[in-house]
Amino acid sequence: MKILITGATGLIGTHLSKTLLREGHTIHFLTTSRTKITSEENYLGFYWDPAKGELDASAMEGVSAIIHLAGATVSKRWTRAYKEKIMNSRLESAALLYSFLKSNPHRVTHFISASGVGIYPSNDSIHTETTTETDTGFLAEVVKAWEGSAHRFETLGMKVSIVRTGVVLASDGGALKEMAKPVRTGFGAALGSGNQWQSWIHIDDMVRVYVEILKQGWSGIYNAVAPNPVTNEELTAGIAIALGKRIWLPNVPSFVLRLVLGEMADIVLDGQRVSPEKLRSHGFEYKYPQLDAALRDLL
Repeated sequence: MKILITGATGLIGTHLSKTLLREGHTIHFLTTSRTKITSEENYLGFYWDPAKGELDASAMEGVSAIIHLAGATVSKRWTRAYKEKIMNSRLESAALLYSFLKSNPHRVTHFISASGVGIYPSNDSIHTETTTETDTGFLAEVVKAWEGSAHRFETLGMKVSIVRTGVVLASDGGALKEMAKPVRTGFGAALGSGNQWQSWIHIDDMVRVYVEILKQGWSGIYNAVAPNPVTNEELTAGIAIALGKRIWLPNVPSFVLRLVLGEMADIVLDGQRVSPEKLRSHGFEYKYPQLDAALRDLL
């Protein structure tokens, strides 16, 4: 297949691109940096600027599926301006893809969009893809708008898949790398109450979710999380065990985190208990369903 990926140089995009290339697919990726434009065999980069509505038409040649991962990181202090960037980076990029496909002949039949489990309420309930209750915070607001922009592609007659992603555990970036730093130096501690849920997934399983959705042509919403969520305290303790360290400090108080991080503290103080019910109903098998095995592999 010939697949167009946005956000291909991010954590998930990098691992996903490598996997798809190994399987013999051709990858086109969009970049806002002209220095990253490449013409390697089966891995070609094309320029775009969503804010200005610019997109190299050559990027769409022969493409049958789009995997849309692009979006500004939420792990940066949420000033008013940056919150706008978080939202606009997702909506403007999707809008540009939609506008291009609506106005030009193409062969795209499947649009797969990243999303987040932050849409679900932060409570002890188990949330599946059929959960209708949503959170009221900023991240939920972003996810709702993000998914709305993805659903528009259905009006173009193509399948749409939405991948609600939990905490992706990887050794080369993301949350695990940052959480492991203080633990390695003996200063690790759970955050806030420590009871907030962390719905996690190993990077290898995360990639396999996208590959299976692509290969099988699955449409609809999918919770991309492992089947066994843990609390923040359990995740912190698991990291310590994997590293051969001990957690001896008390939990970091919520008010301290809010002083340091501002509104962005919601990321670490809130959490969703999410079930991958739909993936499991399709027979998806996890390589790392349990946290301890995932952490041993990564750490």
